[in-house]
Amino acid sequence: MEHMGTIDTPQEVISVRHLWAGYEHEDVLEDSNLSVKELDFIGLIGPNGGGKTTLIKVLLGLLPPTRGQVRIMGLDVNEGRRHIGYVPQVVEFDRDFPVSVRDVARMGRLGNRGWPRRYTAEDDEIVAEALRNVQMLHLCDRPIGELSGGQRQRVYVARALAAEPRILLLDEPTASVDPQVQVSIYQLLRKLNEHITILMISHDMGAISSYVKTVGCLNRRLFYHGDRQITPDMLESAYQCPVDLIAHGLPHRVFPEHSDEEAQL
Repeated sequence: MEHMGTIDTPQEVISVRHLWAGYEHEDVLEDSNLSVKELDFIGLIGPNGGGKTTLIKVLLGLLPPTRGQVRIMGLDVNEGRRHIGYVPQVVEFDRDFPVSVRDVARMGRLGNRGWPRRYTAEDDEIVAEALRNVQMLHLCDRPIGELSGGQRQRVYVARALAAEPRILLLDEPTASVDPQVQVSIYQLLRKLNEHITILMISHDMGAISSYVKTVGCLNRRLFYHGDRQITPDMLESAYQCPVDLIAHGLPHRVFPEHSDEEAQL
């Protein structure tokens, strides 16, 4: 494994170069580039069908690119994906199934311990620390079906953290919770970002503007400049129509216009 980068020159943990990917000979992603550095907190927005799910599948090794190169921690995706902890948008489960919060979080250790080795005391310590990090350790014996939507989402984050990833990949992490819970989850992610790199897909433009460090727009092509601002040019390039930018509450950012040259890849 490569050595960790310094504060001045952070290590590149995800490298996407001229990526094309899709299904049944039809590309959904076209010539997209992305460089994710250590301790980045990147938010990607875009319309439905724009390729956000496709990008996630490529990064997780579930969909091979048709063209281009993807490296994770300097490794091929099939090797590097072990460094990614993934939190899906929706987790289907039977609310009456007797599985505890601890059991769900412990599933994150499956890829680390191999089959059929039993869970160890070290596994249990790592799971407890993951639950502590998301403020859910006190409910570790509670059936997950009894939790609120926001509490369950924290448990799924803990499950991802239990794999001891270098990168946390989240797909619409607040899609099914109310606004007050959304704020608490984003604040949690900001705290986790002190020691882990985060790449988040979201439709919530307000959260993207308030909590992440850099933003990008994805609609078949990826418009990302490593900047903090969502600009009208980026949005119109991604959504193919004029988009009004409205910010509510604090903190918020003002999004200045920039030249056409800045909107190019």
